[in-house]
Amino acid sequence: MSMLWLQRHAPVVAEPGLCYGATDLEAHADATLAAAGRIAPLLPAGIVLCSSPLKRCVALAEAIVVLRPDLTVQRDARLAEMDFGAWEGRPWASVPREDFDAWTADFADLQAGVHGESVRAFMSRIAQAHDEWRAQGRDTLWVTHAGVLRAVTLLRRGIRCPASAGDWPAGEMPFGGWLVFDK
Repeated sequence: MSMLWLQRHAPVVAEPGLCYGATDLEAHADATLAAAGRIAPLLPAGIVLCSSPLKRCVALAEAIVVLRPDLTVQRDARLAEMDFGAWEGRPWASVPREDFDAWTADFADLQAGVHGESVRAFMSRIAQAHDEWRAQGRDTLWVTHAGVLRAVTLLRRGIRCPASAGDWPAGEMPFGGWLVFDK
């Protein structure tokens, strides 16, 4: 039985409360190395290592490879965080409440931040990667983002696109932490 490991990147170098989905921020180097050190010894031989192309994930994937030279990193754009359009790089608190409410009212289809990604489009690309993993039947680690971890959680429940914002998984997705799912 194949397993899908999903590891979130380490904390980013940015002010708390910043919207940074598609924004390509660096992660703290010490936290990245610590996260790699926690997961690398647990990974089975022959696991496929895929990473979001964003710097905060690539750094973690490359740190894992230093500890596990038997692995190589494959970058996969489908594993990137959701694009929040005009909200990117701004504090979440600066997003006008009416704009945020409009997005959550049409959560599946309204593009976040006017020209960003819709939840439906985001879920579709994550579902494509997830479906490919299931078809391959190989142990795989995705070094990715909290939104991707939440999207896979929904996919595992059979939800290809949440009907409302209230259906989006809540709760903490710790930096450097991981989830493991079987096929």
